[in-house]
Amino acid sequence: MASLKPEHLSFTTTSRTHLRPLGVTIDDSLLTETKSTQKRKLSQKRKTLSGSFSTGSHLSPWPTYISDQTILHNRKPCSDDYQKRAGSWQQQPLGTTKPRYLEQLENYLRKELLLLDLGTDSAQELRLQPYREIFEFFIEDFKTYKPLLSSIKNAYEVMLAHQREKIRALEPLKAKLVTVNEDCNERILAMRAEERYEISMLKKEKMNLLKLIDKKNEEKISLQSEVTKLRKNLAEEYLHYLSERDARKILIADLNELRYQREDMSLAQYPGIWGEDPVKLTVALKMARQDLTRMQMELNTMKANFGDVVPRRDFEMQEKTNKDLQEQLDSLKDDYEEVRKEHEMLLQLHMSTLRERDQFYAELQEIQRTSTPRPDWSKCEDVVAGGQDRWHVLAEGKNSDQLVDVLLEEIGEGLLREKDFFPGLGYGESIPAFLQFDGIVENKKPTKKDVVNILKDAWKERIAEEQKEKFSDFFFNFLERRFGPSDAMAWAYTIFEYIKLFHSNEVMSQFYAVLMGKRKESVYIKQKETIAQLLKEMTHADSQNEGLLTMEQLSTVLRSTFPFKKDEKIQELMEAGGWHPSSSNADLVNYRLLFMEDEEGQSVPFLQKLWEQYLNEKDEYLYELKQELGLELHDKVTLPKLHEALMTIDPSLDKQTLNGYLSQAFQFPVTELPEEGEEKEEGTVIQLQTALEQLQMSDVRRMGPREQEPAT
Repeated sequence: MASLKPEHLSFTTTSRTHLRPLGVTIDDSLLTETKSTQKRKLSQKRKTLSGSFSTGSHLSPWPTYISDQTILHNRKPCSDDYQKRAGSWQQQPLGTTKPRYLEQLENYLRKELLLLDLGTDSAQELRLQPYREIFEFFIEDFKTYKPLLSSIKNAYEVMLAHQREKIRALEPLKAKLVTVNEDCNERILAMRAEERYEISMLKKEKMNLLKLIDKKNEEKISLQSEVTKLRKNLAEEYLHYLSERDARKILIADLNELRYQREDMSLAQYPGIWGEDPVKLTVALKMARQDLTRMQMELNTMKANFGDVVPRRDFEMQEKTNKDLQEQLDSLKDDYEEVRKEHEMLLQLHMSTLRERDQFYAELQEIQRTSTPRPDWSKCEDVVAGGQDRWHVLAEGKNSDQLVDVLLEEIGEGLLREKDFFPGLGYGESIPAFLQFDGIVENKKPTKKDVVNILKDAWKERIAEEQKEKFSDFFFNFLERRFGPSDAMAWAYTIFEYIKLFHSNEVMSQFYAVLMGKRKESVYIKQKETIAQLLKEMTHADSQNEGLLTMEQLSTVLRSTFPFKKDEKIQELMEAGGWHPSSSNADLVNYRLLFMEDEEGQSVPFLQKLWEQYLNEKDEYLYELKQELGLELHDKVTLPKLHEALMTIDPSLDKQTLNGYLSQAFQFPVTELPEEGEEKEEGTVIQLQTALEQLQMSDVRRMGPREQEPAT
């Protein structure tokens, strides 16, 4: 077998030196280029190795029982263990010599591995290249096993590529995991700091309470010692007065005895003074003394038996004092129980407040993390036509959502003016009749003022019309009468695009809602009638016909025109009309200015507030109806049940208005409604959500209070 010379493998040194990693990760393009280069050089190697291993020679019967002389060890070529094994290979006897081709492959592998820097992660991919080349030699030289070995190699290559893709896909997740971990650590640290602060505050509160308890205990001990001292003094005084009483009784007895002796002596010395028999007097005296002794004994017995008895007056006074103290004690016990319950409630409220605070804090952190900064609307001054002054007029009193609508309208208006034609929408079933057209339609490019005037004229003609037709058909017929049949379609498309764009314009938005069937035209007509009636009432209240009313007169007119509005609603209307809480009722207001509109159909804040209150009252009315029915939106409701619920929440509904509400909710004519006590065979069951949506489109309002007040 021919030897494999070192110069035959010299190209591998150059290629390996060229592919040696410099501490960076090898991308797929570099690796692919390296593989293609090495495949070209691999063909040259096979030519060189063909002389050393030919298909005509037979395999060397190298002994297979030498298990410790494996070809490829999992050792670094430069390690001590590798050198020891190399020395042990050199010391093997001649009888077990390896095949020459195997030795050449091992030498080639060792040289290639020595050229690699295995200390970095980027070299691990290149470390497989020498083994891949050795495997390629085997595949090319063993023709019989080439398909099997090639399939094995391809399977491993596919698996390695798949693992590389998975590692590449997991790298962003690793970075995200690190970010989430840091965020969680920051939250944990913040929560711990907050807990430490709360613990310190609770400890301070505990110390203050302990000091208060010690102070109360000291006061209690002081009072107890004072009570003990007073009891001791009372016992001493009692003994003193008892001894004084006994001494006084003995003294009185001695004095009586002396007095009796003196009387006896005087009687003995002067027997004729009294004119009585001395023997008789002696006997009487003796009997009196016996009675005195007996009474004295009884008195002593009574004193001995009732010496500790309290007088009734003192007993009653003590009993009254005790009763008062008992009442005070009961009152204090009740107060203490109430305070204890309040304390428990406050503790529960405190805990719930803490939980809500933590929840709100977490939500705040989440909002601060995910929310976007508020836009700087002053940047729109240079974009909107008219500059800073016009933008201030457009943005006055509007929130961010409304400002976005205004900005979109301005941008949309510019885009509409740039368009010369509109594409026709065709003749589909979903296309409204006044927009059914194929081809290109001219853009008339009117101003907002022109569109508003056209819509107002359409409303005037619609209200004056006797033969009521479908509103969309009336609109197109109105355009034909005004602009002619040739330009009617162009004006229909132009006006439709305008009213669809300008949501903030009241005239356009209401006309668009009615035209698209989202609201009944009776809503607009009824609102105009209400405004006209309100203006009539104010004019009637203006006796001088000066156009001025006091705030008190304005409030009276509003309450008489809208008797079911609450006080806060009336106050909102007055504030929209120019009234302030600091102003007096004698201040005058020009009521005619409350009904003015600008050239683009935008009404004053008073009429805007009146329309807003109407929409809110309708929503409240329908919500109250839903609550009275007690059903979910997907549940079915019958006509009698809806009839009963409407009469419950609004007992003042007359029959005509009630039938109108039921007809609108169930979508059939008033003439087909069943009479009271009857039930329609079909069509009287509808989904609650559908019924509420139909009522939302109609003119629905309260006709009276929910509970009828008794007549006085």
